[in-house]
Amino acid sequence: MSKYDIIVLGSGPGGYVTAIRASQLGLKTAIVEKENLGGVCLNWGCIPTKALLKSAQVFEYLKHAEDYGLTVKEADKDFNKVVERSRGVADGMSKGVQFLMKKNKIDVIDGFGKLKPGKKVEVDGKEYSADHIIIATGARSRELPSLPQDGKKVIGYREAMTLKTQPKSMLVVGSGAIGVEFSNFYNSMGTDVTIVEFLPNLVPLEDEEVSKQFERIFKKSGIKVMTNSSVESVDTSGKKVKATVKTKKGEEVLEADVVLSAVGIASNIENIGLEDVGIVTDKGKIMVNDWYQTNIPGYYAIGDVVPGPALAHVASAEGITCVEKIAGIHVEPIDYGNIPGCTYTSPEIASVGLTEAQAKEAGYDIKVGKFPFSASGKASAAGTKDGFVKVIFDAKYGEWLGCHMIGAGVTDMIAEAVVARKLETTGHEVLKAIHPHPTMSEAVMEAVADAYDEVIHL
Repeated sequence: MSKYDIIVLGSGPGGYVTAIRASQLGLKTAIVEKENLGGVCLNWGCIPTKALLKSAQVFEYLKHAEDYGLTVKEADKDFNKVVERSRGVADGMSKGVQFLMKKNKIDVIDGFGKLKPGKKVEVDGKEYSADHIIIATGARSRELPSLPQDGKKVIGYREAMTLKTQPKSMLVVGSGAIGVEFSNFYNSMGTDVTIVEFLPNLVPLEDEEVSKQFERIFKKSGIKVMTNSSVESVDTSGKKVKATVKTKKGEEVLEADVVLSAVGIASNIENIGLEDVGIVTDKGKIMVNDWYQTNIPGYYAIGDVVPGPALAHVASAEGITCVEKIAGIHVEPIDYGNIPGCTYTSPEIASVGLTEAQAKEAGYDIKVGKFPFSASGKASAAGTKDGFVKVIFDAKYGEWLGCHMIGAGVTDMIAEAVVARKLETTGHEVLKAIHPHPTMSEAVMEAVADAYDEVIHL
């Protein structure tokens, strides 16, 4: 039996990052993967979707070339080549992870891993043991009883990435990041898209002002939006899918070539031996402490299988924290109040910390500042004037409580707020930190200035 210091179950951005950090710390490490290195994120999630969205963005630029004084005749798209490019990007990233495994001398064990008592993992009949076993098996598209996926007419994100032919019409159920990103992509490609969202706003976890602006922009682009609505049932017996949608006005039947179910994710914790080992779960998640230890010594869990935001960067941070604690390094627990969230539509959305409503609910006396990109020189020059930066500060101490952005490139800007909040920076310190001009990022400084009644360009 092969013996390791650490075995990681799953090679997504939680698992492979964990394995690399463990190896850097001198721990003999193996990683178990049943499919492709890089997991869902690199192969079927974060990376290939961004490739699709980039193609959509370039196509939009071509269609609006005249706005930039350019002439492009008969701009068109090849849907299959767009999908092919996305798959090529994903394959390249997966090969990059393979290289990192070799570079860091991590043993890759191909197959389905199952936990065994006594700190063991069985992979296709062969047993491996380790002092520490870290579960990082990720998640999959969640299925609703009213919306069973058949992979053809009712699909999840994975099938949405590799459709052989572009549908003329698509019904997207759910308006979280997955739902709105695919809505954006298919709408840009020319598909007739309708979004059905159960809650009152699109991207319902975002600050309400961001959600409202986002909905206006989506509607302007031709996407039909149905909020306060739910899909009660689907009929896939005909050529098209018929979805019965419950709204405030009553029920109506919508027809589409394809229905994309984007109603969240479900953790991959079935059939991996949790019951055999005695590891405690609750509501589909593995219970862990601040250092990701389960109730059974020697077994740990990180990423989408534990409570908390199901985000790639969170899984990576949890894995690093977990193995550094195992290695005896002094580490601080992750601050889950300072996790950035990003949505890669056009326009992008990025946020961190409390929304305005949450800050008020928490009892803070707040200062709120907002700067629209319509007043930004860089945004005007780029032709990307939609959106704004919104900041929320505690009026008493100047603590940066929240930052919410919608606009071009804001997913690359949100880290300023994350770092500043980590360093406990006050509003006045941000205001006095000179931002370069002309940039989109100076809108952060301008929004802070607005909160303190010092804004110049409004």
